Amino acid sequence: MKKLINGIEYDLTSTEIAEVNARNTEWNNGALDRALTSLRETRNNLLARTDWTQINDNGLSDAKKAEYVTYRQQLRDLTIGLTTVELVEAVEFPTEVTS
Repeated sequence: MKKLINGIEYDLTSTEIAEVNARNTEWNNGALDRALTSLRETRNNLLARTDWTQINDNGLSDAKKAEYVTYRQQLRDLTIGLTTVELVEAVEFPTEVTS
């Protein structure tokens, strides 16, 4: 590995290489947590957009209320069993209910 100082390339010392490797390992180990956090943020925003459907006097028919209940449960279930970044990235969100 090299570093650039004032336009001149130098080899990294063994200590610098160890530090770079440690940072890379820490970053890679956090990949799943970052992916899940991003997925949850999107999911939570979608849930928030449909919170009004859970109020008793929302004006929806019983059939439409049931659609929203199902949709919201599908959103909550999205993160079940996600153990790798690849699984998180492959998640497909359920189709939004339209009023």
